Amino acid sequence: MKVLVVIANFGRANQAYLLRVLHEYRGMPYDLDIVVTSDIAKDFEPDIKVIVGLPNAQSWSLPFAHKKIMADRHKDYDLFIYSEDDILITKEHIESFLKATEILGQDEIAGFLRFETDEFGEVHYIDAHSHYHWIPGSVRLRDNQTFGFFTNEHAGMYMLTREQLRKAIESGGFLVEPHQETYHLPETAATDPYTQCGFKKMICLSRLEDFSVAHLPNKKHGGRPYSAKSEFRHQIETLLEIQKNGHWKGKLFEANPRVGQGKWSKSYYEPFDPFSDPQAILDITPHVPLTARSVLSIGCGWGAAEAELVRNGIRVVGVAIDSVIAACAAAKGIEVVCGDFSGARQKLEGESFDCILLSYVLHLVPEPAQVLSSFAELLSPGGTIIISAPNLSWPVILWKRMSRDQKYQHFGKYEQSGIHLTDKRSISRWLQNCGLKIDKTVPISARRAGSALRFWPWVGSKFAPTDLIAIATRR
Repeated sequence: MKVLVVIANFGRANQAYLLRVLHEYRGMPYDLDIVVTSDIAKDFEPDIKVIVGLPNAQSWSLPFAHKKIMADRHKDYDLFIYSEDDILITKEHIESFLKATEILGQDEIAGFLRFETDEFGEVHYIDAHSHYHWIPGSVRLRDNQTFGFFTNEHAGMYMLTREQLRKAIESGGFLVEPHQETYHLPETAATDPYTQCGFKKMICLSRLEDFSVAHLPNKKHGGRPYSAKSEFRHQIETLLEIQKNGHWKGKLFEANPRVGQGKWSKSYYEPFDPFSDPQAILDITPHVPLTARSVLSIGCGWGAAEAELVRNGIRVVGVAIDSVIAACAAAKGIEVVCGDFSGARQKLEGESFDCILLSYVLHLVPEPAQVLSSFAELLSPGGTIIISAPNLSWPVILWKRMSRDQKYQHFGKYEQSGIHLTDKRSISRWLQNCGLKIDKTVPISARRAGSALRFWPWVGSKFAPTDLIAIATRR
């Protein structure tokens, strides 16, 4: 079998990882050629070819350099591998890919997840973070092997057979200029076969270890306890059960709007947030009244914050984002309800709660006032409802809309963007329309402020909070 490997290697920071990767490839029993694309000249063994140059003026465009190399040689090899310089691919990974390709559909590509190992030997699937999640209805059985779709298609690498590469090129989405949409530039280069060329990346759930590649820097798992294999296992077991019984309970709402590249998405792993320092995460559970003995969490993810309430002797019911992530919450002692808003509300009929939490939900649902009104009926007399949401009247956002930034042209038009412009005024109006008395609104400036707050912290803290917490009680 003839194999072409193209590796993107920028600068010299990852040189040790690259040498480890090259050593692994050179020990494989294939007719294998290796090309390293770089921004600077480098010396390796004579059998390693180095191509120097960037596709365009942007330094992060380097990962796109592999595409023309592959396209120019698409008739000369049986298998094509693109990889960043810190992804360790083994002979076993290649064999697993080839076997999976034989049983997958013509529009499906066997994909991989990256993992790291902590100091205790715990494996972490680092591509699981923020809004990225399994699609419950994507589970498919292929020749006694179960596959599913994970929404984070980036793993720093991909493999294509000759036929798959031919189809990718003919689609018109492969040989394109460096660009970014759903992902940033480096990630986009590694995901274009899925996002641009008509293929779907499918992960083998029943043999997940065979489709897990090591991320050699081993530094992303810190602060991501939710990515641990012990947590991931609950989700995989649920997906396998879905395939077995042919039934899944749907999802509560779409957690990822079509704008913002994840900035305003609902995290499946609250209170952790990969976009900021874990110590500065916005957690609304400390605002739960000490007298509360029952809490309803609408939009419950993996359940870490809610689990703390359970440990304090509080009964917690979580209306889960979907039935897969619900398994993580259920394992922590949280009573889980699955389904859409209407179905979940019906299952809770007759219940009463001292406190209701809505963490980063209302700006993402089609009818926020209707959702709030429906569940507010479950609030006990004198009960508290706590809402957190991004402040989308933040000056930076207003400026980008006024300057007609193309990425913000549909911002606030829910049908086009999937997001409502939440701010203090809109949240207050929704609460008052439900007959709730607003006790206070807490401005938060630690979450998405970025560089602006580093230079002018007084502006963000006093006049332009990036996030809001609204607390109200039932009259």
